[in-house]
Amino acid sequence: MIAHFDLDAFFVSVECLNDPALRGKPLIVGGSRERGVVAACSYEARKFGIHSAMPINRAMQLCPQAIVVKGSRQEYSRFSRWVTQIIAEKAPLFEKASIDEFYIDLQGMERFHRPYDWTIALREQIMAETGLPISFGMGINKMVAKIATDEAKPNGYLIVTPGNEQAFLEPLRVNKIPGVGTHTHQTLLSIGVERIGDLLTVSPQLIEHVMGRQGLELIEKARGIHHGRVQSYHEAKSVSTESTFEENTDDLDFLMRELVRMTEKLAFELREENKTAGVISVKIRYPDFETTSRQATIPYTFYDDELIPVARELFHLLYRKGQKVRLMGVRLSELTSEAIQTNLFSNTEKKAGLYKAIDAVKSKYGKRSIRKAGGN
Repeated sequence: MIAHFDLDAFFVSVECLNDPALRGKPLIVGGSRERGVVAACSYEARKFGIHSAMPINRAMQLCPQAIVVKGSRQEYSRFSRWVTQIIAEKAPLFEKASIDEFYIDLQGMERFHRPYDWTIALREQIMAETGLPISFGMGINKMVAKIATDEAKPNGYLIVTPGNEQAFLEPLRVNKIPGVGTHTHQTLLSIGVERIGDLLTVSPQLIEHVMGRQGLELIEKARGIHHGRVQSYHEAKSVSTESTFEENTDDLDFLMRELVRMTEKLAFELREENKTAGVISVKIRYPDFETTSRQATIPYTFYDDELIPVARELFHLLYRKGQKVRLMGVRLSELTSEAIQTNLFSNTEKKAGLYKAIDAVKSKYGKRSIRKAGGN
């Protein structure tokens, strides 16, 4: 059995915890009334047709009385870490899929606990300690558990007992299947597939002809079959790079250029993997092999311009003025796949487009084809 936990309207819930006067109001997180996109919205705002990724000026047309707050990535990161810590202390194996979403593999737990009762108790602990509403779904695989969570929201839980997967899925809209986006949904509607159960009544040959291999995979999913495994949160916990210099150096301009180069390289690797980092650390080794390091907790990010200033600050806190350096390294850790959420905040649309263009050049011509200038 797999449990899927999802914090309900996470950004909104954090804002309401920090300012209880916002509770029960149509609330939009994500910038100003004039610009930006909706990063999250309250259930009261959703009643007006507002949804994530909608331009805020359009949302304000739908609900002029909505309250717009810029949002605090620092606070969202803090609460996400809090929930992660609670789960990590209890769960035998879990995957942090995003800033507000977790999978827990309950296999083998039945020898020591009743998995249903254990999962309900974990949900209650998270709500009691953090004050955040959270929903969960439970099923024989990740897909069934995730869909169950969606059906349990807001602030509830739903268990799909083994053997009942197909009966649970059949009446649901076909775009409830994770990965069925707008284009795929329209294609399915064009061949008469509105509900998940319709995938089992339409000719497999037709679905394969229209959608190729993806269509056959959707038929499997309609039967409740999914092979994705819970990936341990600790498997890909960090990326790092370091450089041992040919000659020991105290040239600050050179050291800053190297620091920028290494940080930029790691940030590019994160974006390639669609992951963000919550901790950055810098390491310095002197000619006598004495090694010092320092780290800082940061709002989850994969952007060079957000990581480089912190790396510089850590370097200056570590560096002994006038002493030569033998080796320097940078490490990004506490990785998670939450790139989409961090891109939805105000003023990041242009930034995301810029980095996408830069990364396209790097992918084609090499990682060193575009580099930032370094400096003190």
